[in-house]
Amino acid sequence: MNIKEEAKIIKKNTIFTIIANSLLAIMKMLAGVFGNSSVLISDAINSIGDIVTNIVVYITAIFSKREEDNKHPYGHDKYDSIISIFLGVAIVVTAIGVGKNAIVKLYDYFANGIGITTPKWYALLAAILTIAVKEYLFRKTKSDAKKAKSSTLMAQAWDHRSDTIASFGAVIGIVGAMNGLGFLDPIASIIIALFIFHLGYKIVHVGISQVVDQSADSNIEAEIIKIVMNCKDVKSLDVIKTRMFGMKIYVDLEIGLDHSLTLEAAHYIAEKIHDDIQSSIPEVLNCMIHVNPNYEK
Repeated sequence: MNIKEEAKIIKKNTIFTIIANSLLAIMKMLAGVFGNSSVLISDAINSIGDIVTNIVVYITAIFSKREEDNKHPYGHDKYDSIISIFLGVAIVVTAIGVGKNAIVKLYDYFANGIGITTPKWYALLAAILTIAVKEYLFRKTKSDAKKAKSSTLMAQAWDHRSDTIASFGAVIGIVGAMNGLGFLDPIASIIIALFIFHLGYKIVHVGISQVVDQSADSNIEAEIIKIVMNCKDVKSLDVIKTRMFGMKIYVDLEIGLDHSLTLEAAHYIAEKIHDDIQSSIPEVLNCMIHVNPNYEK
């Protein structure tokens, strides 16, 4: 799949997500206001924030999926990782906001005796519908992220999952309030805020590791070693280096071949290994192989 096709997948998915989040925001805001559910209103505000990040993801697709040029011979994929960090930070900020509001509400409930208004049945229906829609968006976006090799789209997928978790909290809070247990609303929100915070932290961590050229997963490196050593002409694997470039991988190898081989023969072997690695591991964007003379008999 070429860069233009990857960009097309990201744009198409993001436009669909913007429409879905807009409809959810309107539905939750109306259900929250008329259904007496503050937790649903908060969830609606969260969806409005999601729309802003969706627009950022769309813009990212324009920049990160551009072809290589003279100033950027390795492409622009790191824009993708940088924006995924932004999305992770946005999720962390959301988690802090949800947790803070929940703590204040819990304090007011127990310390000041401020009750929580009993919500209407359609507020619960809106929360349940949100869970269904967000789970679908999570699965679709995760699949599209793998196809487009986009860490930003993958971060957006996990943002959908965090919204699913938050909506579960809304359901618990609404059901609790409907049954006279209003304090369940803020308690559930605090627990969910911790889950969302952890998720945001993971996204930020992965994004940073991609920006600073962290090595590929050990399983991928093991697969590369296996492919190299399966070639009977390879006497030794002297150096293996991998680095993440967005969701793609660059590989640098030094292999030892019989010193008596002709340049043409050595080139053929190196090219064969190069092709085997790229065909077996789709994440590998480029593989450079340096040949060392091996004098072992």
